[in-house]
Amino acid sequence: MTRPTLTIHRSAHEIGGNCIELAHGDARLLLDVGRPLDAPREATNLLPATLDKQRPVDAVLISHPHQDHYGLLDETPADWPVYSGEFAGKLMRLTANIFGTAPDRDYRHWRSGQAIDIGPFKVTPYLTDHSAFDSYMLLIEVGGTRILYSGDFRIHGRKAALVERLMAAPPADLDVLLMEGTNLGSDKPTKHESDLEADFVALFKETPGRVFVCWSAQNIDRTVSLYRACIRTGRTLAVDLYTAEVLEMLGEAGRIPQAGWNNIKVVITRSLARMYEAKGRKDFVERMAAHGVSAAKLAENCGRWVVMTRPSMVRDFESKGVRPTDEDAWSYSQWRGYLAQPDGVALKAWFDQGGARAMHIHTSGHASVADLHAFASAMKPRMLVPIHGVAWDAEGAGFANVVRLKDGEVLAT
Repeated sequence: MTRPTLTIHRSAHEIGGNCIELAHGDARLLLDVGRPLDAPREATNLLPATLDKQRPVDAVLISHPHQDHYGLLDETPADWPVYSGEFAGKLMRLTANIFGTAPDRDYRHWRSGQAIDIGPFKVTPYLTDHSAFDSYMLLIEVGGTRILYSGDFRIHGRKAALVERLMAAPPADLDVLLMEGTNLGSDKPTKHESDLEADFVALFKETPGRVFVCWSAQNIDRTVSLYRACIRTGRTLAVDLYTAEVLEMLGEAGRIPQAGWNNIKVVITRSLARMYEAKGRKDFVERMAAHGVSAAKLAENCGRWVVMTRPSMVRDFESKGVRPTDEDAWSYSQWRGYLAQPDGVALKAWFDQGGARAMHIHTSGHASVADLHAFASAMKPRMLVPIHGVAWDAEGAGFANVVRLKDGEVLAT
């Protein structure tokens, strides 16, 4: 019988842009169709040349709602079915509706731990710990072969127990582990999210003025850490309209901070309000206004506020008299590499000009090197196929049964 094949169309030697194919006979399954992280914003026709778009695909499985894992869906044929977690699908649709960065596809959904049959493939999703909400590892069984796709994961977030349970009872007789290695060869922080909460508490207590924080609206772990730190210090978290909608959308998934709760307000900035109104979403702006605060209010009672800040918000803040001072602090709670990009440089200059103290509190969305080793060891795969990393060749010592592929190379499993 023909053995299933594995092809990494993209991500064998880079971080992000994942596009991986499993094939068995004429049946094909794609694991993510991500946009490369270094692709210019206007660039198109970015699907890997080795991916055959003319042949049918049984399904595209989206591991989580980050652009480097789903950002090229708009380049795939519209009749290719797309599967994801329920809330991941909602986040992708919201992003498409507001920012126009992904097609509004008819997503089909799975539930963690419940196997689904897609053609000859049996797919079992496992909810995992990552900075993207509703992220999954995927176990695929076909033709007598068992393949685990790690997607992006960590073991130091608020869902670390999910990964720890999988490590304690791993899939038996695993043939292939497709594992990310983002943090190999890096010095990115990998503190536990609860430790970050304590760091924010300390920062909020020692800062007489406002604390401006830059973080991703879809990093729910970080929003929870900031909100809990506000509760503990008597401050109020001021989020933007988009973040408020993300929180509302995910509210039924668990106890997630919501507009209308104590210690949280929605900043109604002119630019984002206009964007929502242009998308026919004026009703949402008006509804959030009931829990809102004008940007001008952030210039009053400064010791009360923890302010979500994006480069796109600076102009609106400036127009309402909100400017950093030497009594304020700011924290860039994202990957520090973004600060070297034009928007990041301008943002840093804005804070530096006002004399605000920088105290960057962040932890990676990806597993530490030690945790990568521990996870691979627990899975005991017959083959470990590296993906989503730039230092596998230099830092891969200590991993067993490594089979290194090039982009486009076909492996019989």
